[in-house]
Amino acid sequence: MAKILLVDDEPAVTYALAEVLDRHECVAAASAEEALSRLDGIDVVVTDLSMPGMDGLDLLRRIRDEQPGVPVILLTARGSERTAVAAMKAGAHDYLTKPFDIDELRHVVGRAAELSVLRRRDRIAAAERVIGHPIIGTSPALRRLLATVERIAPRDVHVLVRGETGTGKEAIAALLHAHSPHANGPLVRFNCAAVPESLAETELFGHVRGAYTGAVADRRGYFDQASSGTLVLDEAGELPLGLQAKLLRAAQDGEVRRVGADAAHRVSVRLVACTHRDLRAEVSAGRFREDLYYRLAVVELVVPPLRERREDIVALAQAFARRHAARFGVDDVELAPDLLEALHAQPWPGNIRELDNTIARLVALSGGGAIGRDALASPEQTGATEGGTFRQQVAAFERRLLADALRASEGNQSEAARRLGMSRVTFIDRMKKHGL
Repeated sequence: MAKILLVDDEPAVTYALAEVLDRHECVAAASAEEALSRLDGIDVVVTDLSMPGMDGLDLLRRIRDEQPGVPVILLTARGSERTAVAAMKAGAHDYLTKPFDIDELRHVVGRAAELSVLRRRDRIAAAERVIGHPIIGTSPALRRLLATVERIAPRDVHVLVRGETGTGKEAIAALLHAHSPHANGPLVRFNCAAVPESLAETELFGHVRGAYTGAVADRRGYFDQASSGTLVLDEAGELPLGLQAKLLRAAQDGEVRRVGADAAHRVSVRLVACTHRDLRAEVSAGRFREDLYYRLAVVELVVPPLRERREDIVALAQAFARRHAARFGVDDVELAPDLLEALHAQPWPGNIRELDNTIARLVALSGGGAIGRDALASPEQTGATEGGTFRQQVAAFERRLLADALRASEGNQSEAARRLGMSRVTFIDRMKKHGL
């Protein structure tokens, strides 16, 4: 079953088309303008050519720009074959002349639907090869995000990907690369929070021999390594202010100057900045340059937290269980219905990462077979300090300290790390260890 968008200013026509195409899911739009607002998740568009306002040919051109993978079939009146030929040249999948044969309509739409589905599977397969794991989930929130990614990825613009810790921002960055004009180039990641400010410039832009003591040879920075590809700036909100001005020039003009070099050189790199911070708020607070924000956030994507896509929790948990069972050599692992119900009800403040770590622990501690709800009640998961090994009790205590610090700082990792007297990098490592 494909999702077909039927566009005609006569409701009787879209009703009749839906009756004929009853093996598919059909949605109707009374104008081209309405159709443009309903393109997300659509496999095929069937549109009348002559409509008030924007006509079918203009709609075709807009769809080619916004959703190039969606086939468009035009319905034309007799005598307008010349216009139909022009539409084919503009990228229409096919056209039918009214009154059309019902079997022919079904055949043409079915063929277009098969093509659309195959294209989508190819794109998903290519993306999965890049990110290294399947894309799991059918929730409306995820579908909307993926549709937006697919729409903007082919356009050579910088993108800001924002979302809570553990939501999968890195995977979205990889999808943007996989569907982009830079897909054949390298995908390079730079963690802005993991490198001291004193080293960040040479890491990003490289240096020439003799630039400073110990620079015994030229070094290519991350921008050069990502040339003709995509550079992902993880934790972009942690960029030092002093480095932000230099990054602005590279983002704006494509020019990079190695430390110690006399002149800049050009690179062709798409930037994808990932952050859990609200960079608009950071700009207002004076911690992030406004001009750099607008340069990085030509398009801004927000990755939904797991609590906003609960429909995907069960599928994610089962996929994680299969992966970890193979990893740990545990046979016949099955997540029991009561466990799946409990997982679905959890708040998951650590999002997908926390769910993945939880399933990894459950599988690692199981002897195979069905894993029930009771398995969630282990000391390490609940934070209980009664019973369990010394190591489990210490782990539970540490996890509780981290969680309390995060709650007290309203999710601000730098502030939580300061409260506990540790570096932010160490704090993040501990968060990952405990699935937070």
